[in-house]
Amino acid sequence: MSENPTTHAPAAAESDAPEAVPTSVPREPVAQEAPDLGATAVSAAAPRRGEPMFPDGTGPAADPAGSHHERRIRSFQPRRSRVSPSQADALRRRWATWGLDIDGLSRIDLDAFFDGRPVVLEIGFGMGEATAQMAAADPDTGILACDVHTPGQGNLLGLAERNGLSNIRVANGDAIILLREMLAPASLAGLRIYFPDPWPKKRHHKRRLIQPEFLALATTRLAPGALVHCATDWEPYAEQMLEVLSAEPTLENLHQGFAPRPDFRPLTRFEGQGLDKGHIVHDLLFRRRDT
Repeated sequence: MSENPTTHAPAAAESDAPEAVPTSVPREPVAQEAPDLGATAVSAAAPRRGEPMFPDGTGPAADPAGSHHERRIRSFQPRRSRVSPSQADALRRRWATWGLDIDGLSRIDLDAFFDGRPVVLEIGFGMGEATAQMAAADPDTGILACDVHTPGQGNLLGLAERNGLSNIRVANGDAIILLREMLAPASLAGLRIYFPDPWPKKRHHKRRLIQPEFLALATTRLAPGALVHCATDWEPYAEQMLEVLSAEPTLENLHQGFAPRPDFRPLTRFEGQGLDKGHIVHDLLFRRRDT
């Protein structure tokens, strides 16, 4: 099993990287508790204010980047309550090898972390069911799954363990810091962003993840030919996504406008609920140009 490898030298910010913009958290509902993993259950009571949930460092940190990175408008808030015993147990046992705190202080050796597999970054995975399904369907591709939702992190690690999915790693914290400080240029084989928070009120549109500044940064971390796949059920946000992605000169649209849902993206429970309500889900598939 691969250890959690980051280099010891600080990763300097790339000169071609723009200022950071917010990340987002998908709006999937909390899944039912997964079956116990067999070990003694760990108390899942929420810690008192100011107390870390994992004081021994065996789980995700509450604020991994701390105060050494800039303060800015963000579209997420860490949600660390209602962690079930099985989720907490999975975090404590698997975080050392399959988890990563996004502290922005060192660069990740993706080859070592994923045993040489090509790596796709998924930003916002909810409870992780769709991520686990995609990992099972494509075991030769590594998935670096980034989120700040502690129950979802534990649930995904539990799913990976029970299903023998050695190609999943969980990153805890701000995806912008991950992209800018901890990933090398042209190191990713793909980027997935499914059902990010649409921030529907106009005054909150600045909090949306898909913005020109975000794409200008993210595309520097994509290898030529890397696939960018976004999906949303919020029509105005879908239109914005299409406009912003189409305007990014390093990307090309694989379809005329929106794309049909590809078979490799599972139909999530959240998506099914939206479809039952008459929502229209839009997929967007773009590819990183060779030059």
